[in-house]
Amino acid sequence: MSSSDTDDAPDGGEDSPLFRRSGGPSSSGGAVADVPVSQSLIKAASNVCFSLFVLAVLVVTVVAVTYQPPDPWFQSSAAITTSLSRVLPNSTFLVPDDSLLPTGEDFNSSAAVPAPARDDDDAAAAVSAASAAAAGNRTCDPDAPLNCSDPRVLAAVKAFNARAFFRKSIVFLSYEAPVPGPKPGQCDVAWRFRNRREKSWRRYRDYRRFSLTSGDGCALDIVSVGKFRSGTNAARRPYPKGPKRPRVSPPPVDAEINDTIPVVGSEAEFKKGKYLYYMRGGDHCKSMNQFIWSFLCGLGEAKFLNRTFVMDLNICLSGAHTVDGKDVDGKDFRYYFDFEHLKESVPVVEEGDFLKDWKRWDKKKGPGRITVRKVPSYKVTPMQLKRDKSNIIWRQFNGQEPENYWYRVCEGRAAKVIQRPWYAIWKSKRLMNIVTEIAGRMDWDYDGLHVVRGWKAQNKQMYPNLDSDTSPDALVDKVTKLVKPWRNLYIATNEPFYNYFDKLRSHFHVHLLDDYKELWSNTSEWYNETTTLSRGKPVPFDAYMRVIVDTEVFYRSKAQVETFNNLTRDCKDGINTCNL
Repeated sequence: MSSSDTDDAPDGGEDSPLFRRSGGPSSSGGAVADVPVSQSLIKAASNVCFSLFVLAVLVVTVVAVTYQPPDPWFQSSAAITTSLSRVLPNSTFLVPDDSLLPTGEDFNSSAAVPAPARDDDDAAAAVSAASAAAAGNRTCDPDAPLNCSDPRVLAAVKAFNARAFFRKSIVFLSYEAPVPGPKPGQCDVAWRFRNRREKSWRRYRDYRRFSLTSGDGCALDIVSVGKFRSGTNAARRPYPKGPKRPRVSPPPVDAEINDTIPVVGSEAEFKKGKYLYYMRGGDHCKSMNQFIWSFLCGLGEAKFLNRTFVMDLNICLSGAHTVDGKDVDGKDFRYYFDFEHLKESVPVVEEGDFLKDWKRWDKKKGPGRITVRKVPSYKVTPMQLKRDKSNIIWRQFNGQEPENYWYRVCEGRAAKVIQRPWYAIWKSKRLMNIVTEIAGRMDWDYDGLHVVRGWKAQNKQMYPNLDSDTSPDALVDKVTKLVKPWRNLYIATNEPFYNYFDKLRSHFHVHLLDDYKELWSNTSEWYNETTTLSRGKPVPFDAYMRVIVDTEVFYRSKAQVETFNNLTRDCKDGINTCNL
């Protein structure tokens, strides 16, 4: 470039405007080029706006990186978030033996598909249906024997149920055709219903015995009604065809429960699939809360990776949930949780069948080989495995506790992307059938009292007032002020002595879980079904099952009296934890 070109450059030389504005030598001569005030203000304003824009971008970036969206299933219960995030120094859960982990059906489930339900106007609608049925049969013979297939029978039952359960949170979904009872004038009728107090749309079945007689005109009047599930003819399964028939029919079972284990159909289907396999880790034999927290972590990662989760149906029940305080291995997942709902919600296969198929169809060499990615540490994040094409991602948890806990996979950065599928976990329908039967025997019209004692009442250091505040005399003094006299009062408690609440019997109709032992005895529906799952081996009704049933019956009560909200001055988790 020539010297003349350099002299004419707009941003060079002593005579350039930029040089003069900067206070160069030309300023000494008094020939300063003044900048308009408006231009200076515009420039200053633009600089401020640009700075604010840059700052906003930085803030949004930081929030986007660090923000963890809340799990939607925790929205309904802030307590569960606190409970499950509180861990001991060795990362084992601080879980009291009287706690029950909420499951998907306890939250507002968007995954639940609502069935058509009846409103509170059902009473008027059912009565109108009965009247219409009677009007359509003006030529009836009032002296003729009762025919249970007569439409008037079902209309009368619907009208009666609508009146009887109008204020009891029961929604009737469907009815089955009435069948004859054991005596003339009796009909057994079955129906399906749900409870409004449950947030899931799980359906239950009831069948009762009705005694009917002719009323005014052609209408039918109901004389008497049996208790919950008294109409056994409507529940009895038909005998199998053939020359041999059992002399004594087994107790009816819930035909809607289908918790059979899904199997892989063929070798091609197996090799086409993508699986996430968690080897057993340190969570085995830990509290049920920790098990579910870890299990849902595995399901959440499988969903994130778009893979089928390989699950072990074998559960080790922690000593925290057993009477003698000893761990019991060999429990079935289906004893406690609804496996049918789980497999309909997320893709799962059972570990035993999976390992057999893997061994049978794997070719060690050649194009038919099943590819496996072994992951030795939880520190390998789900995000690092997102693009892995292996047939099987095999997470191995061989380290020492707490390094071998499943839920460690979902900590740290992974917690921002893994959402635990709470909607997939429901409590066992077999246990919920017991809950429904207990509530049904009290005609869904009862109040609840939750009395926590056990080890907490003995620990005077953490709970100095609990023992005295839940003494028999203290309970009478407090509960009589909170519950109307002579109401049905269901007491959910871990107090081992049955007669501990006898003083309350002078004021209420007291019900305890042990009053319904026949519901899990060796002649019960629950016993038959669990024995089938265990291949003929009797299944004990253990302490965790008792907690589930006890708590769920309490949740369905009308007036609810809680230990730490109504009975004692102590905090739920000990001294100085009331505001946590």
